[in-house]
Amino acid sequence: MDRTELRWRRSSHSMGNGGNCVEVAAAEHAVFVRDSKDADGPAFGCGREPWLAFVTGLRDDRNRAPAPPGPGSAHGTGRLG
Repeated sequence: MDRTELRWRRSSHSMGNGGNCVEVAAAEHAVFVRDSKDADGPAFGCGREPWLAFVTGLRDDRNRAPAPPGPGSAHGTGRLG
């Protein structure tokens, strides 16, 4: 597939300046991701089902309450090293 045929979409959280965002393009059997600052650079691609599992996992994690920091974590009461 020719990358110029893909319709790339940028996150609504990118604030319009390209910042630290990625762009995503969906094809018939795959989804592609690239750095919004490097449109001609490399792109990662995977099947639609693995992409859906990835995005669903992100949504599930976002809807979960964060676990309290435990011992040994950088934000807990324990020490590292």
